[in-house]
Amino acid sequence: MVAKDWIPRDGETLLTKEGFIFYVFGYEHPENRVFAFLKYIPSNVAHHFPIRFLKQKWNLEDIELSRPEKLYTAKNYQKLVETLRKNFPHYLYCCPFRGKEVLSVPLDKIRKVYLPEDCLQAIFEKEDKDAIQRETVELVSLLSKESKVPIEEFGIHGSVGLNMHSEYSDIDLVVYGSENFKKLEGAVNRLADECVFTHVCTKKIDFARKHRGRYNDRRFVYNAVKKYEEIDAPHGKLKYTPVKNISFSCEVVDDNENMFRPAVYPIKNYQPDDSASELAEEQVPARVVSMIGYYRNVARVGDVVKVSGTLERVENVESGEVCYQVVVGTATREKEYIEPVCG
Repeated sequence: MVAKDWIPRDGETLLTKEGFIFYVFGYEHPENRVFAFLKYIPSNVAHHFPIRFLKQKWNLEDIELSRPEKLYTAKNYQKLVETLRKNFPHYLYCCPFRGKEVLSVPLDKIRKVYLPEDCLQAIFEKEDKDAIQRETVELVSLLSKESKVPIEEFGIHGSVGLNMHSEYSDIDLVVYGSENFKKLEGAVNRLADECVFTHVCTKKIDFARKHRGRYNDRRFVYNAVKKYEEIDAPHGKLKYTPVKNISFSCEVVDDNENMFRPAVYPIKNYQPDDSASELAEEQVPARVVSMIGYYRNVARVGDVVKVSGTLERVENVESGEVCYQVVVGTATREKEYIEPVCG
């Protein structure tokens, strides 16, 4: 049962009464529903979904689960939506403020909510820890000591947090608050310089984020979630209308919300890549917003980035004030990105 005073935060895990596992997306949610993305599907209904699944199976609360091989492609997302519309329509919500159908979970369909901070505390308190759980305690204790961020400000996502991990699972950590994240980032980079960790960089963006590492022989990742006092996103305050796809370069002028999902990058010096991206003065975007977690924390103040996304008109419903932003991760096409420009 979901507590009435529960405030959903990005990355919290929802087990539905039908056995689906969704992850909360962002901080802006309609009444009696939670915006979320689907990550695990009960194996007994997986045949409804015309997508490829990983061979590995997971188990939670006696439910066997399957996971899509590719979670975040626009093509797979559309297939997920089509299947849900046909077989499980209650997980779709036609949002009047976004003008489109969005994945969301009704509160009355939620069987259990897993909070990352509670999951981590349970691992610390567990008497018969396995190898990964011992490594988790050791890693968090070290990070807390070196960053001066209290252990209570950490949490854990993913299969380790849900106690359905394998011996090959990564440790997926979360830290609460932008200031705590910056302290942790500094500590991780310092420890990497001291060879306590090694950064894991397999893609170009990894070199900018440096959010993945290896401690002993275990891979770990860390991300940020807003503290409750940092949340200011009442659903229905703003109305979003897509205008057109554009690509451009710009300079980042603020990085206080770049580590969250959605990641927010206030910008200046908009430079269109082509004539199709040329804009009237009033349409020049004030910020770039990434719905894709991969593009969190990829640029800091003063960095120049190349962006491909969708220009949106943003209207304050109460005041009528209008501004423009660019969204990366609309799930309508594959080539949307934020890339730092080196040099």
